[in-house]
Amino acid sequence: MQKFAAIKRSKDGLPVRYLVVDDSLISRKHLGRMIESFGGEVVAEAGDGMVAVTQYQRMKPDVVLMDITMPQMGGMEALEKIIRQDPQARIVMVSAAGYRENITTAMRGGARHFVRKPVKPEALYGAIRDALGEEGAPGREDIQSTVVR
Repeated sequence: MQKFAAIKRSKDGLPVRYLVVDDSLISRKHLGRMIESFGGEVVAEAGDGMVAVTQYQRMKPDVVLMDITMPQMGGMEALEKIIRQDPQARIVMVSAAGYRENITTAMRGGARHFVRKPVKPEALYGAIRDALGEEGAPGREDIQSTVVR
């Protein structure tokens, strides 16, 4: 996997904390490996939107990676519930259902970015950096290796 500059929280220099939400265990593990290659930490996972809402409340992650199509509660409804609780939540939608309508709905609903599956590490890295804005910064020791988009 490509080497990326570690994304750290600018307020304390600690790794960015993630909640990964996808009904596919394989997808969650794949995203988790990417997150680790970005210097991040998966603090919770969920296989559906209902669990995602609960995990968000419990773990207060810095970033949520959210699939759209899931059982129990889909990603769009979970996005709405999380944003209603925390309008500052940083949610990146990650889905194969990357139709214009879904992207528009997600962005209007409060998502910070949308990444289509199959996920390319450089696309996810850029989306996370964009979602974090000033809060996510490469660690000082890693600035030299930052991927240029």
